[in-house]
Amino acid sequence: MSAKCTIQLGMIILLLSCGPALQSNTVESKPEKVVVTEVPAILEPLPAAVNVPSYLQILKGKNVAVVANQTSMIQGTHMVDSLIALGIDVRHIYTPEHGFRGDADAGAHINDEKDQKTGLQIYSLHGKSKKPSAESLKNIDIVLFDIQDVGVRFYTYISTLHYVMEACAESGVKIIVLDRPNPLANTIDGPTLDPKFSSFIGKHPVPMVYGMTIGEYALMINGEGWLKEKLKAELQVIPCLNYDHQTQYNLPIPPSPNLPNQASVYLYPSLCLFEGTVVSLGRGTDHPFEIAGHPDFEIGAYKFTPLPNRGSSDPPLKGKLCKGQFYGPERAQKVHDSRQLDLSILLTFYNELSPKLQFFNADGFFELLAGTDVLRRQIEQGMSEEEIRISWQEDLEKFKVTRKKYLIYQD
Repeated sequence: MSAKCTIQLGMIILLLSCGPALQSNTVESKPEKVVVTEVPAILEPLPAAVNVPSYLQILKGKNVAVVANQTSMIQGTHMVDSLIALGIDVRHIYTPEHGFRGDADAGAHINDEKDQKTGLQIYSLHGKSKKPSAESLKNIDIVLFDIQDVGVRFYTYISTLHYVMEACAESGVKIIVLDRPNPLANTIDGPTLDPKFSSFIGKHPVPMVYGMTIGEYALMINGEGWLKEKLKAELQVIPCLNYDHQTQYNLPIPPSPNLPNQASVYLYPSLCLFEGTVVSLGRGTDHPFEIAGHPDFEIGAYKFTPLPNRGSSDPPLKGKLCKGQFYGPERAQKVHDSRQLDLSILLTFYNELSPKLQFFNADGFFELLAGTDVLRRQIEQGMSEEEIRISWQEDLEKFKVTRKKYLIYQD
């Protein structure tokens, strides 16, 4: 395929000739290893959505539904707008947690609505139902899934993917996943989920950080028989361009309101466990997932007061002066380069606060985030970070064997 490929979208022109030569290779849902090769290392990594010719002809003449949010962009134009301009028959949209525009609070109930620009029906997958209805899939030939993930088990887009695949399998509808780079693809770490703690914030027996793109993860869901009654979806994955698991990928668009920058994404798996404790991780401030604090954390040099804002209408510790730490880009990059969770932050806060108050919330949310009740017990027993890490290793090694079967990109 020529690198001088230009696609006109009416008033929109995608100048694909400015980028690398486009590839048309796709990955069907098979367990054997498939690796993208001969991609020049000097080129920028690109999501599959940019490689329009690799999926355009598949969609031509089909009734298409799109799973999308604010990250579903093709060089500055939304995927849905681009498809319509290219003559694809988009029937409706499904949208995950945070909504189609990506501005709703974490965990907020999202209602069905109409897209003001296109008039298309938007079905929420984070409202009264988390799974596309059989009725909504009637007369749909293909579901196109294009959402930026961050590679952490409790980030709910992979749970949405699971339910979309399951609904498609039940209705005999093909699903195409347009893959996107994972900013945490270099990391495999954390406790592996115990099925007893399966929930929408953790459905599968994988580590907290699993080192796979969402396309690779889709292959694993299918291949491991994790769908209901071991159903298999008719699945096709369109790979990213110029990408492997060691490629540092800077997200061009925040994937959710409280992950506004690269530092927050890198710190997210280490700090999100605080959601199950009395500690604020900065929701309701300008630095969510870059800071942590509590009114009684006396050794904290950084002060902040959570207040309602976009994406956090009722933040934990609202209106209370918190003392804590600002971690920011420098600490975030160190955590990313270490290829591990930074458990020291959690342990420091526990050791300082637990003599004064009940550190873990009583609702069991910490256990759902951790995917197990073991981590909490280990912390309460005073185990060191090194001792806790050792306890993860056997399950991590088992997962790496499973993971390897579904990799599209080189580690």
